[in-house]
Amino acid sequence: MVTATVVLLHGVGLDHTMWAPVRSRLPHELRVVAPDLLGHGANAAAPAGTTLEDLARDVVERLDRPAHLVGFSLGALVAQHIAVTQPQTVASLTSVSSVCARTDAERASVLGRLATADSDFEASVEASIDRWFTGTDVDPEVVAATRATLLANDRPSYLACYRVFATADEELAPRLAGITSPALAITGADDPGSTPDMTERLAARIPDCRAEVVAGARHMFPVVQPDALIHALVPFIEGASR
Repeated sequence: MVTATVVLLHGVGLDHTMWAPVRSRLPHELRVVAPDLLGHGANAAAPAGTTLEDLARDVVERLDRPAHLVGFSLGALVAQHIAVTQPQTVASLTSVSSVCARTDAERASVLGRLATADSDFEASVEASIDRWFTGTDVDPEVVAATRATLLANDRPSYLACYRVFATADEELAPRLAGITSPALAITGADDPGSTPDMTERLAARIPDCRAEVVAGARHMFPVVQPDALIHALVPFIEGASR
C-alpha cells in the first residue's frame, strides 16, 4: 500500500538516473517520482533567461498530490522555491548538498565555474568529475555514466540552468523563513561547494529545519554513499507523514 509520494529532484547537468542508488533503497511503500528538470534529460531545453521560478513551475505542474520533496544541489533550490511559493504541495522538504546565501567569495567561485563551462565545457565536466569522485570507491561505471550524462547536455540549456544554480540562492535566502513544512538539510562534511556551513545557514533560516552533516562525504554522496542519505531521510519522511 502506497503511503506517501516522494519526489527526487536532481542537480544541474544531471538527470533522474542519478537517484538510482537512493531509489532502490527507499521503502516499497513509498511512491517515488524522479522527473528530469527543465533543460535536462528528456525534458525540454531551458531557454536563455530561465529562472528558478521556471524550473519550479515545471515540477509543480506534474505534481498530482502533496509530496515529500527531496532536492539535490540545484534540485534543492527548486524544492525550496516550491516550498516557499506552493506550500500546499509540500509534505516535507529535504535539501541535499544545498547552497544557501553564498558569501562574496563563494559566489565568485561558482561564477568562475560557470565561466569555465561557457569557455571550455569539456574541461568543466572533467573538473566536476574530479571534485565529485576522485578518491572515492564508487564504481567506475557510475563515473563513466555521470560523465556521459554531463557531456550529453545541450550547452546553452546547461548554461542557462547553471546560471540559476550560481545566482538564485541570493534571492531565495530572504524567503526561506516562509517555509512551513518540516525540513531537513543534509550535506557532506567534505563538500567544498555546498558546505556544512551552508547547511547550517539553511537550517537557521527555515523555521522547522534540522541540519545533518555526513562525515567523510563529498557533494555526490547520494550516489557514492546512498545509505548515509537513506539513514537520515527515511525516518524524517516517516515522522513528517505522521
